[in-house]
Amino acid sequence: MRHQVRVNVVSALTFLVFFVVFVVPFALVINNAVKDRQESAKLDLSMPTSFHLLENLQEVFAARDYMLVTAMINSTILTVTSVAAMVVVAAMVGFVLQRRSSRVNGLVNAMVLMGLIVPPAVVPTIWVLQSLGLFKTLPGLILIEITYGLAFCVLLFRAFVSTVPRELDEAAIIDGCGPLRLFFQVILPLLKPTVVTVIVVQSVAVFNDFVHPLYFLPGDENATVQLTLYNFLSQYSTQWNLLFMDILLITIPPLLVFLFFNRQIVAGMTSGAVKG
Repeated sequence: MRHQVRVNVVSALTFLVFFVVFVVPFALVINNAVKDRQESAKLDLSMPTSFHLLENLQEVFAARDYMLVTAMINSTILTVTSVAAMVVVAAMVGFVLQRRSSRVNGLVNAMVLMGLIVPPAVVPTIWVLQSLGLFKTLPGLILIEITYGLAFCVLLFRAFVSTVPRELDEAAIIDGCGPLRLFFQVILPLLKPTVVTVIVVQSVAVFNDFVHPLYFLPGDENATVQLTLYNFLSQYSTQWNLLFMDILLITIPPLLVFLFFNRQIVAGMTSGAVKG
């Protein structure tokens, strides 16, 4: 009986924390996104006296020469290209690290862990990008996103590859598969849970990234969705209704992705640990 009471108390506290941390802020965003400028400046959860959904939407999209549309296109290109490269490269690295024993493996593993631990160095990175002619360019930022997300992806793929029987490799090689055909036609389809996890987690991370585009991709023509928040902030005043509407618009895509792929994310994150 006491155990059941404790479980109920813990469940109630967990739900309360979830409600305060996630539901209340999201409700605040939605509520203030449909208010006018004066009401939204109060920053409270009171119901609006009049709804201005369409007007706020129009103003947000039209701000600074439809900068949000340009930012959506840039963020989509950045996210799709970066995540696609992460999946292919990380899956290959994880497969090789798990299947082949080599003296280099220890060094590569150490570098992967360093990729998770060592903080990014902004100034040296900008210098490298300038030397390569990639500073203030979308390809340069794509390389940055791939670099910072690769270590996490490699660890996930390596854990899952350990659950794939080596006999499949041997059978494919006997049937005449080369290395690339073995990987893309035999191994990669079996990594679907991890592939889905990497796609969802890294897509949300790249799409919501604020710091890297700010440092490495300055300029209005290069804006990403997170940088459009600056459109409605100034030193002396802030258009809170438009700011919250912008936040709502750039929050909906990642939220929908998480809602639709929640089970696949959990399966991909835990499958390697459980089976290994």
